[in-house]
Amino acid sequence: MTFLSTGELSKRLQVSIRTLRYYDQIDLVKPSKKDKGGKRYYSKEDILKLEKILLLKSLSLSLEDSKKIVAEKTITSILLAHKSLLEEQLDSLSKSIQHTTTLLNVLKLEKSINWEDLLSLVLTKEKDREWKEYFTEDEQSTLMSQLPKVEKDDSSTKKWINLIKRIEMSVDKGISPHSDEAQLIMDDMNILSDETFQGDKQLMNRFWEVRKSEEASKELRLYPIKPAIIEFIELAIQD
Repeated sequence: MTFLSTGELSKRLQVSIRTLRYYDQIDLVKPSKKDKGGKRYYSKEDILKLEKILLLKSLSLSLEDSKKIVAEKTITSILLAHKSLLEEQLDSLSKSIQHTTTLLNVLKLEKSINWEDLLSLVLTKEKDREWKEYFTEDEQSTLMSQLPKVEKDDSSTKKWINLIKRIEMSVDKGISPHSDEAQLIMDDMNILSDETFQGDKQLMNRFWEVRKSEEASKELRLYPIKPAIIEFIELAIQD
């Protein structure tokens, strides 16, 4: 029978000697034999057991659970519990990514954080928003699937952020809403609106009425549009 020393096994499986010694101490993977000097030697079966442990470790399983699985004890229940834990961690990470993206998008829009508006966006659940007071179920479905979301980093959200920034820059520069430059921006807004509302002009106009209302936007937890931007758009679309 061929045996591998601790050093040889460490190199073969890319595991530190310290880890191998620790696994021996906790009776997780013990070498089949030791010489008089205490040098450890691992058999083919020992190596297979270690490979199993390393595989389970890559699944983020605890060493205790890994030990039970290798011993073929309650494998299914342990794996199901572990799967549930990973799903919870995944959900938590997903929310963290969404909140981070929200911060980044708010910074693109405002160059600073309005914490009151941000906290209402992040902490309020979608189901708590009173969409039914303004839109039918079909309209809500369309809006939920098509509207840009500040917690997303998709192309639609980026387009709307860039559009709002262009309008804000026009306002800051004192560009007239009746100018050719403003009308080009409105043309782009109309194109983007058609994409977002799938050509439903009636829904688009109703949603715009909601967005113009500071009270309604706050109730639906929509990120507020500055009054100067609303006024610019209102004057520009009249031409």
